[in-house]
Amino acid sequence: MKDLIWLIIVLLVIGWLIGYFAFPDLGSIIHILIVVAIIMIVYKLLTGRRL
Repeated sequence: MKDLIWLIIVLLVIGWLIGYFAFPDLGSIIHILIVVAIIMIVYKLLTGRRL
C-alpha cells in the first residue's frame, strides 16, 4: 500500500508518454498528466516519507 503513490506516478508518466507521441494534437490535456505526477512526487518529498 505504501508504494501505491509510486505506481500512480509511473502510470501517469507512461500515459503522458503514450499520449504525447501517439496523440500530439491533444497538447495541454496530455501535459496535465505529467504535472499531476510531478505534484505527487513533490508532495511525497515534502511530507518526509521514505522513498
